[in-house]
Amino acid sequence: MKQPSLVTRDLTIRFGGHVAVNRVSCSFHPGELTVIVGPNGAGKTTYFNLISGQLTATAGQVLKDGRDLTRLAPSARARLGVGRAFQLTNLFPHLSVLENIRLAVQAASGDGWRLLRPAAGITRLIDKAEHYLETTRLTGVAHQTAAALSHGDQRKLEVALLMAMEPDIYMFDEPTAGMSLDHAPDVLDLIATIKTDRSKTVLLVEHKMEVVRQLADRIVVLHNGELLADGAPDEVMNSQIVRDVYLGTATEETA
Repeated sequence: MKQPSLVTRDLTIRFGGHVAVNRVSCSFHPGELTVIVGPNGAGKTTYFNLISGQLTATAGQVLKDGRDLTRLAPSARARLGVGRAFQLTNLFPHLSVLENIRLAVQAASGDGWRLLRPAAGITRLIDKAEHYLETTRLTGVAHQTAAALSHGDQRKLEVALLMAMEPDIYMFDEPTAGMSLDHAPDVLDLIATIKTDRSKTVLLVEHKMEVVRQLADRIVVLHNGELLADGAPDEVMNSQIVRDVYLGTATEETA
């Protein structure tokens, strides 16, 4: 097996007397899509926040390719290839879809988020942005403002912005939340496409069991902030302790 691209080692965060994530150790590998599941309040999003840097760990480490990221800001982690999709459209809601993606391409090139830059570089950036427009099937709304998009297209734009940043590690927190049954497959297809690149590591927090079954190479189960199970989907979902603690609390096929 390849060396892990991402490792959390005894990762812990406390809020006062409450331990929200308690000594969670996991390794994640390129070419693997891991779905993180668990009951409400299990610590899934908090764990994501610790990896991406929105929260700072009380104890433990986050390592990418052996480099300690634990004390780095989210922006520094992003520059090192840790990419997270969440409401990125809020950055420039009044710019067009194309301009939002162009700025993400520009940031990935190391030139920051400047709106104005020499004309010579604009064509190259727009060509690349148009590639991501086509990939995410947003060409038809390229000149609409981000704020004017339907909810489904906004979620697709979030994926497009993340793809434009060209991270090594993709993190999606409930990517189909609030989407209609008609539009959810669009986003899932995009994630499945990312998964085909065996150099990329994909982490997904998801409640919908049909999504878990469709995409997961591996399932990690958190419960009360602790690692309850970790393994192949069939192995984890058939585990008695998981069935007791996790499936036993689920309703209507949600985790």
